[in-house]
Amino acid sequence: MSTRSPIGFFERYLSVWVALCIAAGIGLGSLLPGVFQTLASVEYGSVNFIVAGLIWFMVYPMMVSVDFSSLKRIHERPKGLIITLVVNWLIKPFTMVGLGVLFFHYLFVDLIDPANANQYIAGLILLGAAPCTAMVFVWSQLTRGDATYTLAQVALNDVIMIFAFAPLVAFLLGVTDIQVPWATLILSVGLYVLIPLLAGVITRLQLSRAADSPAHADLAVSRFNARVKPLSILGLLGTVVLLFGFQGQIILDQPLLIALIAIPLLIQSYGIFAIAYGAARLWKVPFNVAAPCALIGTSNFFELAVAVAIGLFGLNSGAALVTVVGVLVEVPVMLSLVAFANRTQGWFPGTASSKP
Repeated sequence: MSTRSPIGFFERYLSVWVALCIAAGIGLGSLLPGVFQTLASVEYGSVNFIVAGLIWFMVYPMMVSVDFSSLKRIHERPKGLIITLVVNWLIKPFTMVGLGVLFFHYLFVDLIDPANANQYIAGLILLGAAPCTAMVFVWSQLTRGDATYTLAQVALNDVIMIFAFAPLVAFLLGVTDIQVPWATLILSVGLYVLIPLLAGVITRLQLSRAADSPAHADLAVSRFNARVKPLSILGLLGTVVLLFGFQGQIILDQPLLIALIAIPLLIQSYGIFAIAYGAARLWKVPFNVAAPCALIGTSNFFELAVAVAIGLFGLNSGAALVTVVGVLVEVPVMLSLVAFANRTQGWFPGTASSKP
């Protein structure tokens, strides 16, 4: 009799379940548009609370694994942080601009309305300048990344984003009056990082107090995470259904334009991952740090990008459409990169105690 756990089965075929959820989301969004419009309206500051709740379920198990006593030693392993920051702020925004100009001013010039070309480039810039906050914890968990190190990477990115996002986007768009939607930025960090982190800390403290030794406390945390991990997978699948349900009609109405926009996004995603992952391999960063740092650079803070695009250019603008396509591309691409990272973890030093 097989002893394979149901959650292991789901993880092994996760790409299949995600593909089915994408199809279900598009189908349900077309058949029941009123229902999805109602669900989409449950938001504030362009942050949908239903999606936030699902992401919370995904993030919470990893937050339980965060060991705050290890944060004070993060500076002893700086290479992962350096790769994350260089890729996110010195490479990614500028390669996105280059790809946007190449495709929408030259390669696709006969396939799109020239009047919309700059709008599409603007949408790409907004995605490229907004590194991910929430979903990174999911990708890190799927690669068994170092939870404490991932939190440090995301926290440092968030602090920099507060000060650098508006000036960087203003510079790349060639304007000077960018209005950052602070409600979206602050609410997203609170919902996706602070609240699940607080819940994780409380859970970890309770588990530790119930144990009679540090070793038993770590074992209790591992067992607890194994029990709640199905919620993480279900949260991911539910998020996929909702995101594709919200945008299903756009996909069906403009399939060629969606495909054209997706091409530079795909090249950017896989290219940025290759740069970060390759740098981590050359620098001999342990896998449980290398995988998250590459995935952080690849993923985008799409809530912020969508909100800024709508605020600057309007709900029906080409810039807003590009950020929406970024949402649609994100999950399948990131899952493929998670699978690749897991298959190639032998390229890296394997011990968590190794200094990157």
